[in-house]
Amino acid sequence: MPRTQTLSRKAIMTVLVWAVAFLIFFPILWMVLTSFKTELDAFSVPPKFLGFHWTLENYSVVQTRSDYVHHAINSIILAGGSTLVALVFAIPAAWAMAFSPTRRTRGTLLWMLSTKMMPPVGVLVPIYLIYRDAGLLDTRTGLVVLLCLANLPIVIWMLFTYFKEIPKDILEAARMDGATTAKEIVFVLAPMAVPGIASTVLLNVILAWNEAFWTLNLTTSDAAPLTTFIASYSSPEGLFWAKLSAASTLAIAPILVLGWLSQRQLVRGLTFGAVK
Repeated sequence: MPRTQTLSRKAIMTVLVWAVAFLIFFPILWMVLTSFKTELDAFSVPPKFLGFHWTLENYSVVQTRSDYVHHAINSIILAGGSTLVALVFAIPAAWAMAFSPTRRTRGTLLWMLSTKMMPPVGVLVPIYLIYRDAGLLDTRTGLVVLLCLANLPIVIWMLFTYFKEIPKDILEAARMDGATTAKEIVFVLAPMAVPGIASTVLLNVILAWNEAFWTLNLTTSDAAPLTTFIASYSSPEGLFWAKLSAASTLAIAPILVLGWLSQRQLVRGLTFGAVK
């Protein structure tokens, strides 16, 4: 009887997990299906799930109307560049807070995290004026710096959490062997925290890739990423759902593939130090 109850419980949990997973994935599935519909089928009532005329016209129009490759390259540069710059500052900062804490360390961490609670629109005007005067509007450099600063608190918090799980004795042994601070971080700390650093990198790339507010307000064409590419299909004439879905599918495809390929590393990083 207990075994039967256990099997029933596992079956129920499996069904619930699949149901939740389907609910989360369904909007993406619906977007992909809509991208293969005509505009008439996209607006049909009741909605057509599979019984519609499949077409690749939307993808052809998107490729003809917009330079997808240009926007994709900008997204890669912005996401990759902001992540690398954030790591350069976050790793030493997290190392100092994790292994040489002071009585102000926790307050500093909370203050950094609190900056993420501020609505970006509240500082749009001063940042826009600063970027205008500095000649950074619609530039990759300006967006890399801004995205780095926007996500830096989260990167430091995550790395700090991972570094706290590493025994201090190992670093002290490296110092006794004559390792400098730089060598301690690069050759001892970083290799031991690879899962945590990898999951932090993946999260920051996703956040930078999906950033829309700053990219829509500070770019027009030269540095415009895929978020701007999607927004271009919203016009005064209305929303073209099929073409908008095709543009959105092309925009999220690279990051979905990256997440799928990196899921094992992400899980390792999120559970880093959970089991001792």
